[in-house]
Amino acid sequence: MNSTIIKLAAQALLGRRRFWLLLAFPVLLIALTATVAALTDAEAAWPLLPGLGYPVVLPLVAVLAASSVLGPEVDDGSIVYLLSKPVSRHAVALSKWVVAWAATMVAGALPLYVSALVAGGGDRALAAGLAAVVAGTTYSALFLAVSAVTRHAVIVSLLFVLIWEGLLGNLLSGVAWLSVAQWGLRIGHEISTELPDPTNLPWAVAAGLVVTVGGVWFAGDRLRSFTLRGED
Repeated sequence: MNSTIIKLAAQALLGRRRFWLLLAFPVLLIALTATVAALTDAEAAWPLLPGLGYPVVLPLVAVLAASSVLGPEVDDGSIVYLLSKPVSRHAVALSKWVVAWAATMVAGALPLYVSALVAGGGDRALAAGLAAVVAGTTYSALFLAVSAVTRHAVIVSLLFVLIWEGLLGNLLSGVAWLSVAQWGLRIGHEISTELPDPTNLPWAVAAGLVVTVGGVWFAGDRLRSFTLRGED
């Protein structure tokens, strides 16, 4: 990792309007959970987390975070100046991912944990927090890789979130084996059985690790190729 790149990426993230959108989704989730819990009861609010929080809100936060730390530099070509420095391309990708991951944890995983507390707390709140950390970590790496591949990273990522994670992941049991949200929920299931159990634990752990490590490595490899062409 490179501390200077981390600092610059953090400043770029905090200085963009996307940052406020990044905060809007989790705030709305907490508000919705609190409203349902107040009007009915905590049990009625709980389904909002596996149904809306993990497959929609958390990945949307990760999309905005990952695309903000890398996407704009790829779009305007300024990434060439960064890559001209004597820094490993994989170190650049890792540094960018650390910032995207931290933003996803603060603006995505933490609000999901707070929502779980509002919806009853207890062991299932801890399980919800663990699931959010696992899924958020994987999402941030996946969307960083997408940002390194295409200038339309936000559109591609949103289609993935809305169609694959949000729609098919909740409707088709087979898709759950390839759903980042479901991997996180399965790991959280080990703490509380009130979280769904869509896949088996070894698969969820292995798949999450492969996508996380592979996503960051692929982003670095893509950046190395980017310098050779100078244009994408």
